[in-house]
Amino acid sequence: MDISIVVPLFNEEESLPELMSWIDRVLEGRKYEVIFVDDGSKDDSWAIVNSLKSKHADKVRGIKFSRNYGKSAGLQKGFEAATGKVVFTMDADLQDSPDEILPMEKKLIDDGLDLVSGWKKKRHDPITKTFPTKLYNAMTRRMSGIILHDFNCGLKCYRNEVVKSIEVQGEMHRYIPLIAKAAGFPKIGEHVVQHQARKYGTTKFGLERFTNGMLDLLTIVFMQRFSRKPMHLFGLLGTLTFLISAGIFCYIGGYKLYALSEGIEAKNITEISAFYVALVGMVLGSQLFLTGFIAEMISRTDPSRKQYGVIEEL
Repeated sequence: MDISIVVPLFNEEESLPELMSWIDRVLEGRKYEVIFVDDGSKDDSWAIVNSLKSKHADKVRGIKFSRNYGKSAGLQKGFEAATGKVVFTMDADLQDSPDEILPMEKKLIDDGLDLVSGWKKKRHDPITKTFPTKLYNAMTRRMSGIILHDFNCGLKCYRNEVVKSIEVQGEMHRYIPLIAKAAGFPKIGEHVVQHQARKYGTTKFGLERFTNGMLDLLTIVFMQRFSRKPMHLFGLLGTLTFLISAGIFCYIGGYKLYALSEGIEAKNITEISAFYVALVGMVLGSQLFLTGFIAEMISRTDPSRKQYGVIEEL
C-alpha cells in the first residue's frame, strides 16, 4: 500500500461523498486506502461510510466509536490501522484539499523528512479565530523549538514508522510534531496548502480550544523533558526552596543569639513575619523534594519506560 489517509469525523454526512470522490480523482492509479474514523456521530455519517465502502471496496475502511472520544482518539486508532508507506491525516469537512496529497508526499520523500505539516497561509476564517491561532502558534514555536507556522493544521504527511512509534492521547493532536520529535523523528518540514472555506455544517471546536491548547502545550513540554527524570525538576526546586528558606531561618536565629549575647534589644523570633515565611519555605522545599523522589520511583517501575521507537533491526 502506497498511501493511507486517516480521516477522523464527527457529524459530517454531507461532505463525505464529495471528499471521497475528490481523493479518488487525485489518487487515480495509486494504491491507497482511506480510513474513516467515526467519532460517535449522531447523524448518518456511518451509513455514508458504509455506502462508500460498498462503492470502493478495496479503498475504504471504517472504524466507528461507541461515543465521542475526541480527535486525538480518532487519529490514534487510524494510525494503528494504517498500512501505507506514507500516512496522511485530513479533516472531513472539505477544508483540507486532497490536491495537496501528492505534492506533500513528494516533499516528504525527496527531502528525506519524517513529517510534513500543512500551513494554511491564507485562511478563510474571521479575525476572532486567526489572531488567537497566530498567538498560539508563536508560543508553541517558542516553547518547542520547532519552526512551523500552523501546528494545528489537520493536513499532515508522515512516514509509516512515525505514526507507529507515537501515541496521541487526550487533545494532543495539536502537538503531533512535538510528539514525533520527542520519539526520535526530528526531520519536520512544512508545505503551504490551500485552505478551503467550510462548505457544509458548522465547526466542532469552540473558543475553549485555545485555553485547552495552552494547557496541553505545558503538559507535553513537561512530559517530554521530565517524564523520565522528574527528580531533576522537583528535586532541584525543592532543594533550592529549602536552602533559601533555611538560610533566612538561620539568619534570623543567628541575629537573635548575637543580640542576646551583646545585650542588644531585638524582637522575638515569633514576631518576625520572615520567620514564618522561612518555615513554610522549608516545609514546601521538603515536600517538593519528596514529590520528585516518589515520582522517580514510579517512573522507574513504569513498564512503558522500556518502550522505545525502533525503526530498524538487523
